[in-house]
Formats: sequence, C-alpha cells, structure tokens
Amino acid sequence: MVKVDNINIGDNKNIVLIAGPCVIESKKLTLDVAKKIKKIADDLKIPFVFKCSFDKANRMSLDSYRGPGLKKGLEILKEVKERTGLLLLSDVHCISQVESVAKVLDIIQIPAFLCRQTDLLIEVAKTQKAINIKKGQFMSPWDFGHILKKIEAQGNKKIIITERGVSFGYNNLVADFRALGVLKSFGYPVVFDATHSVQLPGGKCGSSGGQREFIPGLARAAVAFGCDGIFLEVHPNPENALCDGPNSLALNKLSNLLKTLSAIFKVVK
Repeated sequence: MVKVDNINIGDNKNIVLIAGPCVIESKKLTLDVAKKIKKIADDLKIPFVFKCSFDKANRMSLDSYRGPGLKKGLEILKEVKERTGLLLLSDVHCISQVESVAKVLDIIQIPAFLCRQTDLLIEVAKTQKAINIKKGQFMSPWDFGHILKKIEAQGNKKIIITERGVSFGYNNLVADFRALGVLKSFGYPVVFDATHSVQLPGGKCGSSGGQREFIPGLARAAVAFGCDGIFLEVHPNPENALCDGPNSLALNKLSNLLKTLSAIFKVVK
C-alpha cells in the first residue's frame, strides 16, 4: 500500500481513480473538469487523484500541441489544488523540472518513454514524493524490477506502477492482463491505464489515433483481474481535445463506468 495524504492506494478497500484531461488546454477547462470529476468521485466514495500534464514533451510531430509549459502549467495545477483540495499528479520529463514539480505535485509521474532513464528516476526518487511509473510499452513486466531498484536505492518505496499496454506491431498496442499479475508480484500498487492502452501510436500519420470504444471493457477486465486503481484520460469533448482525444473517455460516460468498476472491485476484493 502507498499512502498519499488521505488516500491509500492498494489497501484493498477502494478502487482508486487517477483521471483528468491529457494536457492543460486552459485554466478554465482544467478547473471545470477537476471539479466535475471530483463531484462524481465524491458521490461514489471513490478516492480520486487529478492528473493533467503541463507539457507533452514526447509528441511525434513538432506541430502537436504540448501544453502551457512548466511555469504556467504548475501555476494552474496549484490553483486547482487550492480550489478543490484534490491531490495532483503530473509527469516530469527532465531533471531540471524535478525541484519545481516536487513543490506542487503529490505524485510525480515518470512517462512510459522515460521509465528506464536512470538519472531522472534517481532525482525524482530523492524528493521522497510518491512516484507513479508508467511501464514502457517496449518493456516486459518481469524486467520492471530493475526500474524499481533504482528508486528503492534512494530510500523511496512510495511507488505506484501503471500498466498502459505493450507494443503489438506498428501503430498498435495490446493489453496483456498477465502483466498486472507480474507487476503485482513486486509488492507495490498496480494501476491500469485504460485510455492509453487503446491508443494507436502514430496511427494518424503524425499524431496518435485511438479506439475509445474499448476503454470500458478493458477497465472492467483490469479491475476484475485485481488492479488497485484505474487511470483515465477524461475530456468533456474528446473529438475536440488538443491531445489524445481519440483515446480519451467522454466526461459524461465517467459516472456509469465508475459505478460498474466499483461494484466489480468490491466483488473481487
């Protein structure tokens, strides 16, 4: 179990929700979505961590929207925290960002593409903040123990592991639920990213496509398998999202999905 403020991840009592837009598009949209998801989660008594990126540094195309950047993005996330009381998660891309994000975020996320970057992992681990590591889509789950040792060596065991699918040929990912079992064997909470798992990387000739219609089914299967949390990119209008719209869940579908996931979780646990 990992305790982050008032939320216990992996205590077998509640499914934990990590959700929010892929990237900060505007302060208004970010605040609105945070408040609406909070209301849904509160009504269902589901612990909720708000996620949103201030920079998407690993976009394929130079023309892709990246976000407002470190300074402005952290200012917006800080305001979200002050106005909602929510815990915050966002990703860090380089060592120079670590000190700044550690002052604002409750959980620092290592993006999948950077999960083997030793110096970055060590620097984030030294903050003693909770860390969410996304397993690279190029990695086997049994190799992930080497990643964990880099963080544990800094005396930090506040680790969350997120599975987000594995490369399956060109421009495609597949969710192998056996990975959840292997990752759980390391002794840390495991979260399933049901939205990035339906991504089609580079599938739109310069940007990623996605198959959001499969999000609910994969989420249900992951909870039934025994994951501790669900990671969802949520947007009020995915068709017009500036980033990862094809693999984002529509906000108006979130409540019904969470009701189902909560019920499955209670049966499984």
